[in-house]
Formats: sequence, C-alpha cells, structure tokens
Amino acid sequence: MALKFTARQVTHGYRLGLQYSAPMPRTWSLSAKLGAIGSALLLMAFASIGLTLWVTWQLEGGAAAVNEAGRMRMQTWRMAQTLAREDAQQMAERISQFDQSVGLLRQGDPARPLLVPHDPGSLQAFEAVQQDWSSLKAEWTALPSPDAQRAAQQADAFVARVDAFVTAIEQHLSRLTAILNAVQFVMVALTIGSAIALLYSAYLFIFNPLSRLQAGLARVEGGDLGVRVEPGADDEFGALAAGFNRMATTLQGLYQNLESKVKEKTEHLEAERSRLAALYESAAFVARAETLEALAQGIARQVRQVARADASAVRWSDEANRKYLLLASDCLPQAVIDEELCIPTGDCLCGQPQGGAATRVIPIVPDGPAARLGHCAREGFQTVISVPVRLHERMVGELNLFYREPRALSDDDRALLETIASHLAGAIEGLRAAALQRETAVAEERSFIARELHDSIAQSLAFLKIQLGLLRNDIKSADAARIDKTLGELDAGVHESMGDVRELLVHFRTRTNKEDIAPALKTTLQKFEHQTGLATHLEIEGEGMPLPADVQVQVLHVVQEALSNVRKHARAREVWVEVQQAPQWRVEVRDDGCGFDPDGAGPDETHVGLRIMRERAQNIGATVEVASVPGSGTCVVLKLPERVGLAA
Repeated sequence: MALKFTARQVTHGYRLGLQYSAPMPRTWSLSAKLGAIGSALLLMAFASIGLTLWVTWQLEGGAAAVNEAGRMRMQTWRMAQTLAREDAQQMAERISQFDQSVGLLRQGDPARPLLVPHDPGSLQAFEAVQQDWSSLKAEWTALPSPDAQRAAQQADAFVARVDAFVTAIEQHLSRLTAILNAVQFVMVALTIGSAIALLYSAYLFIFNPLSRLQAGLARVEGGDLGVRVEPGADDEFGALAAGFNRMATTLQGLYQNLESKVKEKTEHLEAERSRLAALYESAAFVARAETLEALAQGIARQVRQVARADASAVRWSDEANRKYLLLASDCLPQAVIDEELCIPTGDCLCGQPQGGAATRVIPIVPDGPAARLGHCAREGFQTVISVPVRLHERMVGELNLFYREPRALSDDDRALLETIASHLAGAIEGLRAAALQRETAVAEERSFIARELHDSIAQSLAFLKIQLGLLRNDIKSADAARIDKTLGELDAGVHESMGDVRELLVHFRTRTNKEDIAPALKTTLQKFEHQTGLATHLEIEGEGMPLPADVQVQVLHVVQEALSNVRKHARAREVWVEVQQAPQWRVEVRDDGCGFDPDGAGPDETHVGLRIMRERAQNIGATVEVASVPGSGTCVVLKLPERVGLAA
C-alpha cells in the first residue's frame, strides 16, 4: 500500500523531529557473498558439463546411426544378389535383418547409444528411406520377382537414398561437433574467469579487510591505542572491525584509568593482607595463651586494633547462657566496666540470647531500641558492634566493639571478626579441656598412690597392729619366749614396711629417658639387685622408634610391679628382662623361682599384683600375659599395640 504525504504533512513531521529516510539497502554477509559467487560458478559449471554430456551423447548416437545406415547399404546389395539367385529362404532372412535395422534406427538404443538425430533434415531423410524400403520390399517379395538388372538398378537407387540419409546425419553431427568445441572453449574461459573472480573476491572480501585488521593490531602492539579500523562492508569482517574498535576503545579507557585501578587493587590487597596478618596473629596468640585471663585480655587488645575501635570487651557466658561476665577489656572506661561486670542475658543489647545470636551493628540513639545502652551513650559512644563467640551452636561468650562515631560493617570485616571469635571459642574450649585433663591426671595419680599404699604399707601396718596386740598379751602373761618371738616378727614387719616404703619411693622417683626406655630399665634392675642380691639380665633386640613418655612410664611400672612380685614371692636366684622393639614392642620379665598356679583361687597378694599390672597395661592399650608352673618359675609378657604413637 503506497503512502502519500502532502507538503504540509511533511513540514509538520519535521517540526515534530521526525526524519523520513529511504529504506537502507540490504547488505549481504561475507558468507552470503561467497555462497552466491560459489553458487553461480557451480551452476555455470553444471550447465556446461550438462551441455557437454548432451552433445557427446548426440554425437555417439549419431555415429552409431551412421554405422547402422552403412550396414543397411551392405544389406541392400546382399538382398539384390540373393534375389538374382532366386533363393527365397535366404531372401526372407535378409529382408528380416533389414527390417530389424530399420526398426533399430526408428526406436533407438539408449544402451549403445544409437539414435537418429532429431533435426528436420535427418528425420526427413530417414522417412524417405523408410518409404523407399516399403516400396522396394513389396516389389522384391512379389511374384514374379524383378530380374537381376532391374534389382541392381533398384538397389542403386535405394543405396543413394541411404547415402542421403547418412549425409544428413553427418551434417548434423558436424554442427554438434562445432557446438562441442565452442562449449569447451567457453568452459576454459569460464575456468579462467572463475579463478580471477575468486581471487578478486577473496582480495575484496577477505584479504583486504584482514590486512586492515592486521595493520590495526600491529599499531595496537606498538602502543597506539587510538587506532581505529574502517569497518568497510557490513559483513563478518565489518563486525570484526567494529569489535576491534570497541576493544581498542576499552583498552584505551583501561589504560587511561590504569593508575587509579592499580591503586584501588593495591588498597584492596593491602586490606586483605592486613586481615590475614590479623588472623595469623590471633591464631598464634590463642595457641600460646596459657590462662583464660591472658587469652581474653590479648584478644580484646588485638580485636580493638584490627577493627580500629575506640574500645573493646570480651565477655564469657555460662553453660545455660543466663548471664555474661566481663573477662577483659581494652580502652573501656571504668564506669562502663563497673556497670557491665555481669549482664543478665537479654537485659542489655550486648548480651545476646543463644537463639537469635548474630553479628550486629547497634547504633546508640536516645530514643531507639539501644536506649538501654545509656551508660555507653554517657561515655560518648555512638555505635556498638556485637559478635557472638559460638562453639558448636553453644554460646561461649561475646566480643563487643565500641565506636565514638557512626560505623558500618563490611562483609570482609564481618567475616574477619567472626573468624577471630571462632578462634577465641576454640581456645577457651582448649583451656577447659586442658584443665579437665590435668584434673584427670591428678585424680589418676592419687588413685595410683592410694592403690600402692593399700597394697603394700597398709597391709604391713595391719600385720604390725596384730603383732602389737599379741605382744601386749604376751607381756601380760610374762612369757619371755613368746615375747621374743613376737618382737622378732614385729622387727621383720617393720623392715618389710620400710622396704615397701623404699620401693614406693623408687616407683615415684624413677623417670624414663626422653628418647629411650633402656636407661630407665637399667637403673631399675640395678636398684633391684642392690635390694635383693639377685642376678639380673637385660637384653634389648631390634631398632624401633622411642615410645611416648606416658607409655614409657606405664611400661616401666609394669616391669617394676613384676620385679616386686619376684622379690616378695618367687624365691628366685636370677631374673631376665627381654625387650623386643620391632616389629611390635614386647617386654618379658622371667624368673627361675618357685612359680605359682595362675588359676588358683583366692585374691592373694600375687593376684592383686597381676590385677594392677593389667590395669596399667589397659591404660595404654597393651595386654599382659602370665605363664607360670609351680616349681618352674614365672614369665610375665607385656605386648604393646602394633601402631603405638611415637615419642614427641
């Protein structure tokens, strides 16, 4: 539908800022251009090849038709000779063969190929041949048949007609040959023209835009960021040139703003470095802090410096999160310290309940929700940052940062403060665990001392008490012999008690070597020889890593307990201690004493000693095996786990 505008309408349109422009011509992309050129060349090539094939087909068919027409001439002379001999049967065969040749020319043979050209001259000549043959055939097959001279004249006339037919075909083939030569010449010219067109198209559409882009890249590499490439045609290379220009513009802008961006990145990296340094310092400090007070005071000082706060506080919460106690502070006014020594949970915005605890920035405004922080406002603080100290979803405490000006908290600063709070929570739990471990160690040592006293001195004192009662009765009866006997038993009991005390002191004072247990075993055996006069033998096999100190102490106590049983009950002459360090630690204490029945009933002193050795072995994950035969000595074997921890 055509649109018509009057002059007044056009003028009004320009007044409204409208611009009328002709439609932009449609531009072709590079692929479309190359596709169009290639398609055109391909179509011309197909047309030339098709025309060449058609002409060649016509030439081959016409040549075969000429050959068949020549065969018809020979057949005509043969029929004339046969007619002269009056051989009717052979004449019929030759007429049949001639009819087949005429039918072959009429129908054609695509397989050979064979065909009569379809030009008017060839068709008229072939039609004349068919008519003459019909007349000649009727006369030669009629009775009586013509004589030999008449047949020869008729054959000459018919052969002349066939020659005219052959001449018409040859004239047509000559024209086709001329057409084929012309087509071949055109194909050569088309090939040369196509090559020239392709080269020119490649230069125009590819090489020339590519050279412009390469020149632009070379200038950019040389530092000229103001270079621009002419887009040229609106195709792929035009889009690439436009992209190059945008890239050059961006690079130029980046280069112009490079100094400011480098400064910004440097400041960011410096801030990250400061945060990492702060985290490293806090981690190192909490690792070496020995008391809760020192830990809290150091964290309060560090977190105030890291967060650039005016004051800081570290609070501790009880197990039930009912209250917060002020552990330490840095630069916090004394008035605030006095008022916030103990804060009930939820009574102040600093002491957050466990359920909704989160890092918060609390502005201190007179009429806002922070009005409960009146003492902070009186000291001139305007912002408080509260960071919960949480351990496994349990509130351990809280970090508070005080600012005398409004303050916001970035995500990086929030993550830093929460990480420091996590370090603090872990350190507090570590101190608590260390205290529990020390308490457990003291309790175990006290239990050991009580067990040793009960198993040795307490029994001796009970025996002495009984002997004192007997001595008192003997004195009343004035039986001198019984008094001397009882005094001897008392003297033996006192000496035995002194020996037990001395043995306990040896147990408590003996310490293993930090690197190897061998020196401690040698010292133990030397003291055993001095006390008992028995011969001892120590043999250590293999090379192994030293045991941890706590494991070495328990191994030595098991050996001492075994030697104590030998001294008290074995009545032995020699004792052997064999230590095997690899592949598994194994300690064997063997004597040549009287032995005992391990399955015998009764909790006598020997069985109590075995129970004590098994308890010690169980503490370090080891096992104790006892083998004894009455009259053949006793063997005690201590086996440690295969993968026992190495000494530090």
